[in-house]
Amino acid sequence: MKRKWFVLLFAMLLSMVLLLAACSGEETDSDGDDTSTDDGESEADDAADDVGDNVLVMNNGQEPTSLDPPIGNDEYSYTILNNTGEGLTRLAQDEAVPEPAMAEDWDVSDDGLTYTFYIRDGVEWSNGEPVTAHDFEYSFKRLADPDTASGAAQHSYWIAGAEAFNAGEGDEEDVQVTAIDEQTLEVVMENPTDFFPSITAMPQLFPVHQETVEDDANWAGSIDTIVTNGPFNMVEWDHDVRIVLEKNENYWDADSVNLDGVQFEMVDDSSTAYQLYEDGTLDIVDIPADMMETLVDSEDSFVAPRAGIEFQRFDVNEEPFHNKKIRQAFNYAIDSQVIVDQIIQGNENVAHGFVAYGFLTPDGDDYRDHVEDFYAYDPERAVQLLEEGMAEEGYDELPTVTLSYNTSDQHSIVSQAMQEMLLTNLDIDIELENSEWSVFLEAQQNVDLQYSRSSFLGGYNDPINFLDVFTTNNPMNRTDFSNEEYDALINESYTEEDPDARFELLYEAEAILMEEAPIVPLYFYNHTFLYKPEVNDVVRHAVGFVELKWASLD
Repeated sequence: MKRKWFVLLFAMLLSMVLLLAACSGEETDSDGDDTSTDDGESEADDAADDVGDNVLVMNNGQEPTSLDPPIGNDEYSYTILNNTGEGLTRLAQDEAVPEPAMAEDWDVSDDGLTYTFYIRDGVEWSNGEPVTAHDFEYSFKRLADPDTASGAAQHSYWIAGAEAFNAGEGDEEDVQVTAIDEQTLEVVMENPTDFFPSITAMPQLFPVHQETVEDDANWAGSIDTIVTNGPFNMVEWDHDVRIVLEKNENYWDADSVNLDGVQFEMVDDSSTAYQLYEDGTLDIVDIPADMMETLVDSEDSFVAPRAGIEFQRFDVNEEPFHNKKIRQAFNYAIDSQVIVDQIIQGNENVAHGFVAYGFLTPDGDDYRDHVEDFYAYDPERAVQLLEEGMAEEGYDELPTVTLSYNTSDQHSIVSQAMQEMLLTNLDIDIELENSEWSVFLEAQQNVDLQYSRSSFLGGYNDPINFLDVFTTNNPMNRTDFSNEEYDALINESYTEEDPDARFELLYEAEAILMEEAPIVPLYFYNHTFLYKPEVNDVVRHAVGFVELKWASLD
């Protein structure tokens, strides 16, 4: 009976929030004309005309955080980085396996420790200079350099000496990446890593032009200074408004690039973006949260699995979340199925762990089929754990709890649902705090947020990509969680040569992570977009990044 009452109350809340969102979704002048839409369409058309007739126009949502590969560690940056740049490898069009890109081939030593990549003849930077093995040596070491302060530095740790260098316990010279000559790059692994070619397809390991980087610390923030090497070059950047790319005619595989260009609009209001889609300005757009149920099965919808997760982080050193039982209570009190069914409505799977679906075991099974479901919704268990945790801390009442999230209609609705669930199930009235993405991200990276929404997107096809996030001092940890047993299991998995035994270590590590509860998993992502019928061959692998190299328009 209590659950039925909650669902009714929640439905009323959702209706009010969606109404408010719909009523505030556009700006009007005194005559009631939609000035933002009219002006945006005119400027967008002008920008596309400068590039050519065959231009894909899509919404990026917001300004990229950075177009410096080791710094732009979020989806607002990835999509542009992945199409203006290229690594040693690139994921294939038909399946998420690495294929030759800047490197035309590679060898692996018998012991699995040494990769030798052979850079193509004639590959160029957008400034006309050759891309060489030296660029990759410089870039891989720069990713690991603590002075770079990359939030993705852990992706260099596979390389011998990189983690020690990043931790201040080694020198740059100890990082075992060597340009043997202009076209030969040797990379020595810390341990055998058979998926390393998939890692080199990630934007964080794209090369950068050394002279450009060293001449101007802000090189990646201006159309006048940015230097790239991918299928498209940047030709316009009106900050917070749009980025325009045009086909790179000097790209080594330019014959595979069908578009004249790509235009990214930065419309952070999903209702406004949908209006632009409806009037023909945008070719691709996210499905607005308040229209998901209506549009997810429409002819224009694109829905496919995405190896990523929506979750929440606790600062485990800040009251009251220094207490494990209180963290566990929050996990049991939140009904993720309601979030998926009544808000997200994109056919997502509820997350009962941290590693997403889609990662295969050595026997070809899904990883998630071999681990238990953690934290099934159980408000009675939540109350019990909260009472025990409060008793352990001597609390008569819980310290103030603030849930922080970055500005978004959907994040706002989900956060209000969290607020209602915690009030209903635990009698905790949490506060909500929202901020713009860049401000929010910096605060979360600095572990300045007590309790915050978060997400993680898999970049390469192995579950360790998810699990190493919560090792001690990992830049992506952002919870101050540290557990010696967890770290030991992850470290042992790096050296375990038997595939079945290695996965057993990963299963055990995830169980510890969930028991310690530095996070609240909510749901695993799907790709959910609307595509105009004329859009073809935009590649969105479950693991990987948006590929426009093969895209076309009828």
